[in-house]
Formats: sequence, C-alpha cells, structure tokens
Amino acid sequence: MIGTTLVDLRRHIESLADPSGAYRVCCGRTGERPVPVDGLAFESRETARAAIRCAAQYRAALRRYDPQVPVCDLIAVDCPGVSTPTRRALAVESPHADPASAPDPAGGRPSAGSAIDFCHSVAGAVFEAIADSPHAVLQDAIMDEYFDAAESVKEPDELCLQLLRSIAVELAERLNGEETLRVLCSAGERMSVERAPGRGDPVESILGRLRSVGMLRSYSVSAPTVDIDESARRWHVELDGYALADDADGRLITLPVVIALFGRASVRAVAITDAVRTASGSWRLTLETNPECESLGLTSVETER
Repeated sequence: MIGTTLVDLRRHIESLADPSGAYRVCCGRTGERPVPVDGLAFESRETARAAIRCAAQYRAALRRYDPQVPVCDLIAVDCPGVSTPTRRALAVESPHADPASAPDPAGGRPSAGSAIDFCHSVAGAVFEAIADSPHAVLQDAIMDEYFDAAESVKEPDELCLQLLRSIAVELAERLNGEETLRVLCSAGERMSVERAPGRGDPVESILGRLRSVGMLRSYSVSAPTVDIDESARRWHVELDGYALADDADGRLITLPVVIALFGRASVRAVAITDAVRTASGSWRLTLETNPECESLGLTSVETER
C-alpha cells in the first residue's frame, strides 16, 4: 500500500531530523527542497545523506503510481544559522509574501516550485493520512479512479491535477463528513512541521501559493470577518483561472485549500459555501474556518452559473 510505505519512510526521515541542525537537503539542479525533506534540518552531512536515501525511496514510491513525480538530484547543503521553516509552503506565515521570493537554501535563485511538486506534496500527505486511518483500502479505490481517468488525459502535466481530482472524488463517495474531516485534518498536520499558529492571513497564503506554482491565474480575497469569540472567521474569495475548476460540470476541487488550512493549529473545521460562476468566468465563494455549522465543501463544491 503506497500510504503505508510513505508513512514509514517519512517517520524515519523525521527521526533523523534536528531543528537546530545546520544541514538542509535540496535538489542540486533547481535548489528546491522537495517533499518529504522540505522544512527539515539535520545535524551532520552523514545524517542528511541518510535522509536523502529515504527521500529517494519516498519519491520512487509515489512515482510507481504517477510517473510525473520529478526526479530530483538531492544533495546535502550546509546552511549554518538558518532557522528551520515550516515544512510546506502551504503553511506560509506571511499574509502577502510571494513564495517565489523565498531564498534558495543552496544559495541560488529563488524558486516557487511547480504544480507537479505541489500536487504530489498534497497527494503524499493524503495517502499517509489514509494509511494511518481505518480506511486504508481507500488507497486502491483512489488509484483505480485515477488510472481510469488518466487514460483520457492527453497532457502529461495534467496528470498531477487528475490525481487530486481522483482523491477528492473517492473521499466524497466513500467517506462520510466526519471521516473525511479526520483524514484531511491528519493530512494537514503532515503538511507542516510546526503546529503553532501561523502569522498572517491563511487564505491569502494558500492562494498566493497556488498562483506561484501556476495553478491559479489571479485571485481576490476580502479581509476576514471575525466572530465575537474570535474563533470563526469568514472570507469572500474570487478565483480566476483555477486549474482544479471544471467548467463542464460546474465543480471546483477545494481539497488543496482545505488541507492547507488544516495545517494551522487553530483550524478545526472548514466550510466552503455559496460558490457561483460569474459572467466573466471567475468563481466566487465563501470560506469559513471553525464555523458553527458542520464542515462543508471539504473536497469540492458545486457551482451555479
């Protein structure tokens, strides 16, 4: 089972990590720090190299199911004095920071990563969460759905998007709301090393990340309204050119946004509602964290023209 393999490999990699370590692992060609070593530090070059061996196995396990998982030339880089960031750019701390401007730990040019890397980071976290849940058999159902749908995908770069669509479809069809909530909360926890509340606006952060990897052309998001107890927050969002919006069936895949929000310690539930398609072709919706009602729109929402 892919998720079981990923869980075991990640746990071993994290057992090697040291938040105060001076060594980071990155791709020698691009400078990017890919899943599952992004955000981790290691005490010595030898330990970092051991993590590299496990990371290569982790990515090879994903590649057995999706050959589009990039092959990275992982190297250990000495970065003394650099503090360990959150594991994923999904948990970006600054509300307005563009992840593309983040410094390259190898000292090269900044890089925002790619949609392929982003999608596989999300997919890996979900597979791990499923493997640690009572629903491990769901992994096979997801891959069956993915392989069936992938036969009609003509562009190789679209396969990573299809993988997220397949995950969303199977979660919605095979789990109830509470079961889906638990799986996605677990996936969100795996998307960040630190569970301390992040600074800045979480919705602005994830939408900026989607734009930086080319999955979103542009967006606007209102300042959040906050309930009197400062627990529930509500945003009005407009998305243009979102890669996981389906014009044909009026459905928008919310999975990566929801998982990113669950990566923050203060978010226990998410409701995405009121999704509509505008005359210009953009998509409007309302997003609420810690709502009084049950969680809604965890994997997708249907839209009305």
